[in-house]
Amino acid sequence: MAKKQNWKPGTMIYPLPAVIVTSGSDVEHSNMLTVSWTGTICTNPAMCYISVRPERHSYPMIKETMQFTINLTTEAMARATDFVGVKSGKDIDKWKETGLTPAPGVAVCCPYIEESPLSIECRVKSIMPLGSHDMFIAEVVNVIADESLIDEETGAFDLGSAGLINYSHGNYYRQGEHIGRFGWTVKKK
Repeated sequence: MAKKQNWKPGTMIYPLPAVIVTSGSDVEHSNMLTVSWTGTICTNPAMCYISVRPERHSYPMIKETMQFTINLTTEAMARATDFVGVKSGKDIDKWKETGLTPAPGVAVCCPYIEESPLSIECRVKSIMPLGSHDMFIAEVVNVIADESLIDEETGAFDLGSAGLINYSHGNYYRQGEHIGRFGWTVKKK
């Protein structure tokens, strides 16, 4: 049996998605930041969350509009994903510096990232102060999917082939190979 160590309490639930959250009142007045503290919290209605430090430049934009968009990131977007997480939008134009393309939001005022294979437009329902971060609990109001990932015959969305990246304890990783499908362990043959 492997030896184990006890550590002080910490957030060691990895891997996490590495997403870029876009915010602002429109394309011209927008920003983006990298977030890994994100996830699904309800199916019906579709709801998710992001946790953001109040001192981040995007925080007041999200709080003012009560809207944001979660943009999934890919291996091709990895450098930009890291860059927008370590540079502040109050000092530079992250769109210009990364070369990512802002597209006008469909159901929200903030833009989404054209290069993202999946963008999830959200409206904030509540803000929960937690300590170092505040959690924005939001309802999903629209999902923008890259048509090149949709099978023309079946209509199935193949996000697995998008080259998504994950974040794990300070490092970015590409997703691994497919090992099974939900329910595969009990599927009748």
